[in-house]
Amino acid sequence: MKISIITATYNSAGTLRNTIESLLSQTYHDIEHIIVDGNSKDNTMDIIREFEPRYSGKLKYISEPDNGLYDAMNKGIALATGDVVGILNSDDFYSSNDILQNVADEIANVDAVYGDIHYVNDSDLTKIVRYYSSANFYPERMKMGFMPAHPSFYCKRENYSKYGLFDTSFRIAADFEQLLRLLYIKRIKTKYIARDFVTMRMGGASTSGFHSHKQIYSEHMRAYRKNGVRGNVFLEAIRYAHKIGEVLKLKFNL
Repeated sequence: MKISIITATYNSAGTLRNTIESLLSQTYHDIEHIIVDGNSKDNTMDIIREFEPRYSGKLKYISEPDNGLYDAMNKGIALATGDVVGILNSDDFYSSNDILQNVADEIANVDAVYGDIHYVNDSDLTKIVRYYSSANFYPERMKMGFMPAHPSFYCKRENYSKYGLFDTSFRIAADFEQLLRLLYIKRIKTKYIARDFVTMRMGGASTSGFHSHKQIYSEHMRAYRKNGVRGNVFLEAIRYAHKIGEVLKLKFNL
């Protein structure tokens, strides 16, 4: 079973080595890595070419202007030839070297699998500042803004052909809208894997303060309207209370 891993890059030279090394360290080797670069101005492409020989033909890459992160991801899915597709962001890395083996073992009889992730600060990649568990997720919770940790989401490619790619009119929550379609509307068959998939650096589009959270809320409301799902501010407030609880639980070892 081939797994296609898509990484979107733009001026990612500061973190991309960690990302690539973590993928090349995976014990599962039936993979392809598709890097979609948005015409970086730093030495991102030099790093990609430096690592290319170590892939033994399992790397594809393009570099051209795009319309943002989700447009790049759509390009990657279009280039994918694997049975399964996953996303590994250019400032993230796998939390252990057997993640893809675990995905391959568990996804055979379902459409998608997902697990947990954790966040770190760039100053200390070993210290967890927030742990995002998908253990209690179920599709009905999407009406409260909950979703499984998207960097841990691995889906059979045929589902993207059936149900569509990322809607690039969403600037910050296209992953939520897509999962709303796949998990809540279409009810594809999924399985939760109880382990930490990915280490994420804080500071991405979804962790960048009040403005980003306001935009996420607005786009969640639009995703509900687009898909005929009833959502409201009070249900969304539950999600933010839950996020605060995650941070406090970790900080005070509750």
